[in-house]
Amino acid sequence: MQLSLSLTLWSSIITEFLYKSMFILQKTKMDYFLAAYTLTTLVRLHSHFIQIFMKTLLWGLSLAGLILFNILANGEMSFDKMDMFNDFNGTNANVLMVGLTLVQAAAAKGAVCLDGSVPGYHLYRGYGSGANNWIIQLQGGAWCDSIQNCQNRKRSGYGSSTLMEKEVAFLGLLSNKAAENPDFYNWNKVKVRYCDGASFGGDSENKAAQLQFRGKRIFLAVMEDLMAQGMRQAKQALLNGCSAGGLSAILRCDDFSNLFPPTTKVKCMSDAGFFLDAVDVSGGHSLRRMYSGVVNTQGLQNTLPPTCTSHIKPTLCFFPQYIINQVKTPLFILNSGFDSWQIGNSLAPPSADPNGSWRNCSSSFRCTASQKQFLDGFKMSMLNAVKTFSKFSKNGVLITSGWAHCQAERQDTWFPGNSGAGKVKGIAVAVGDWYFERIKKKSS
Repeated sequence: MQLSLSLTLWSSIITEFLYKSMFILQKTKMDYFLAAYTLTTLVRLHSHFIQIFMKTLLWGLSLAGLILFNILANGEMSFDKMDMFNDFNGTNANVLMVGLTLVQAAAAKGAVCLDGSVPGYHLYRGYGSGANNWIIQLQGGAWCDSIQNCQNRKRSGYGSSTLMEKEVAFLGLLSNKAAENPDFYNWNKVKVRYCDGASFGGDSENKAAQLQFRGKRIFLAVMEDLMAQGMRQAKQALLNGCSAGGLSAILRCDDFSNLFPPTTKVKCMSDAGFFLDAVDVSGGHSLRRMYSGVVNTQGLQNTLPPTCTSHIKPTLCFFPQYIINQVKTPLFILNSGFDSWQIGNSLAPPSADPNGSWRNCSSSFRCTASQKQFLDGFKMSMLNAVKTFSKFSKNGVLITSGWAHCQAERQDTWFPGNSGAGKVKGIAVAVGDWYFERIKKKSS
């Protein structure tokens, strides 16, 4: 126990060091994501994984000191670095760990990861009243916006199933404890691994670069496999995702709904996936530039919603604000108005902030008065972007005010468990009320 605590402490210290270093490394276009990600993921594991942790810790330190993992054209992080820090929230040894299942049949369908390996998912079986209900969570992890970035990405678990963790923790919405997840604790739960780099959106390839851009095929192949695993009999289903996975949940929402008969209640939720087409601190469009790279590299012009691409540029159709009003399936948008990933990578990335004046604000939300005013404007833009969407009674919206990213995946924001009379009860209640339609609409 003492050894485990010591390792956890050292991992936390090292992770914090890497985190602070990232903002400096971005200036020189370095990305040490893989080292930090390894540390923060493993720190959550049971005590019997300590030996594995020690070996990987040494590997991670060597990697941080010796390997230049990614070269980025824009000087921005290629993976969703904020996801890993949101996951690190004091998980105890009782956390549910779920093993990886590879979909071998997907290879024949051409539904493969960037490197050509088969996709995978983690399945926890539901029971009791939840035995015929399903939650599908699409993993997040940013995007690759160039051939070079995608080649680098395929040498990680975000581009190859051969490098994926064999077990992952199920927290928040995926928890199997009624005290942590009252509405969905006994449902079948699936986490679909993300290995295509374009939010499960592409269907092309680059033979010269030996890259497969088959995200849409992966989604459909995994869903087919899950239908055979019993999802075909689902009475209720919820597709959701965090960050890039939240964007995926929007893009694939109607595809998911079409898998089921009309008698099945099907809804979707996007957690931290409402990436805004915003102006950065330099007056440019950093995220639009990145998305342009993703769309052009993976040929998403052919797979993005035609109801959008028929009248505006395909790159814009990768932004949720331009497509959510066309989603037919009930959809819930959960996002922070001060989204930590968007602040650091869309509003104030190093490319838009070469002097580093926004570093404290983007890394730890220690902002000046003028920076807070700028961020207030960003939040107001987000609220305006969902105004029409929120008028449809089937939809739901919750824009929070904390500095956060991926709030349904961490216990302290999903369902704190210490809520009393007059206290905020957490996001789980809002999502549950929407899904089960417990809140009756007020008559006008």
